[in-house]
Amino acid sequence: MKIAVITDLHANREAVEAVLEHAAEQGVDRHAFVGDFVGYGADPAWVVDRVREHVGRGATAVMGNHDAAVAQGAMRSMRADARIVVDWTRARLDAGQIDFLARLPLMHETGELLFVHANAFQPAGWAYIEGKSEAVRSLQATRRRITFCGHMHEPMLYHLSIAGTAGSFVPVPGEAIPLLTSRRWLVIPGAAGQPRDGNPAACYAIYDEGTARLTYWRVPYDHEAATAKIRAAELPQSLALRLADGR
Repeated sequence: MKIAVITDLHANREAVEAVLEHAAEQGVDRHAFVGDFVGYGADPAWVVDRVREHVGRGATAVMGNHDAAVAQGAMRSMRADARIVVDWTRARLDAGQIDFLARLPLMHETGELLFVHANAFQPAGWAYIEGKSEAVRSLQATRRRITFCGHMHEPMLYHLSIAGTAGSFVPVPGEAIPLLTSRRWLVIPGAAGQPRDGNPAACYAIYDEGTARLTYWRVPYDHEAATAKIRAAELPQSLALRLADGR
């Protein structure tokens, strides 16, 4: 079974459409949405509805910090532009869409896989996995062999050996990586809706359970259209610039 792991969609319709189309072309059997369906972008209702439709067909979805903020109220730790978008988003979602976000689980476990937005050691604390120390802490907090996280917006792969040696590397898009059973793995696919590694193309990953291989993908999309919508909605202009340069 091939699983498309998509995170940090951030209300970016154009990016999400492109990623879903690309995943279908790769023969994906199942989808896992790893949080932050809203925030920053101009199409929150459309993105929430697409995720909800996929969940209705058996997809996995977990809560991100922006989803929690829209459902429960903005957190003090959020930057000013993010708080502005939270209030704007709440006004554009109906009760059913907000209820869907509010009911999302923080984690989902199945077989040897764990899906969680930020980390496994304190999912509701929203701490970032910024390096090997946080990755190891997260891996040691679960018995699952492979953890899929979002939150960081930049693609990265961490691994931990039986001896406790940790490693990391930036994956090359389109190259399949064997996730050896002798190691534990933490996968950050990168953001579909707001990449921050200098490349504006949408990020996501596909995990093939049959071969235990993971492939990261970059998918170009019409970021100019998404940028124009942010400007038309009079959201913070820094968010529009971020889509244009991928930073």
